[in-house]
Amino acid sequence: MQTIILDNQIILWYTIRQSENYHLVIIKFKFMTIIYSLIGLVVVLAVFVIFFYNRFIVLINRAKEAWSDIDVQLKRRYDLIPNLVNTVKGYAIHESSTFDNVTKARTAAMGASNIAEKGKAENMLSGALKSVFALAEAYPDLKANQNFLSLQTELSDTENKIQASRRFYNGNVRDLNIAVEAFPGNLIANTFHFAKMELFTLDEEAAKKPVEVKF
Repeated sequence: MQTIILDNQIILWYTIRQSENYHLVIIKFKFMTIIYSLIGLVVVLAVFVIFFYNRFIVLINRAKEAWSDIDVQLKRRYDLIPNLVNTVKGYAIHESSTFDNVTKARTAAMGASNIAEKGKAENMLSGALKSVFALAEAYPDLKANQNFLSLQTELSDTENKIQASRRFYNGNVRDLNIAVEAFPGNLIANTFHFAKMELFTLDEEAAKKPVEVKF
């Protein structure tokens, strides 16, 4: 009888120990599940941040490269303008106000400190250049001058390249600005201080009708 009681006590003790071990295993399993879940969440967040951060870097670099193309064409136009003015002066020396306007507009465009100012200055310069080309109608000899015609062709080609570069730049800036504003990219933009960029806007009439070449 005592042996049976002892055996029952041993079985009960073993059962309790097994039950305790089982609960310990369950607790450990739950703990490891939480740890792995947290690690997984951190990995997902890291991938998310890296993806959007790199995307912003690509968009910003594309916009900067596009602006560089515009800058090259604008500088080319700035370089051509003094030659144009000197050529026209030889035939229309009394049109000093027109030449002064072109010179002032060129200086303002070259000195513009931001994209918005650059756009306004370029609109003024385009208008001033059209006034210079309009003089050719009043001076037939100027209209037939080969140097003048060559400069007019180069400026017209430059204007067309500026418009093409402007469209490319604005497309890239638009993509960047949408990414900065849209969720969830705006979270990364705010965290890393990625800001919107300005569009390069020119007068629509000037954009549609750059300097015309007439023979």
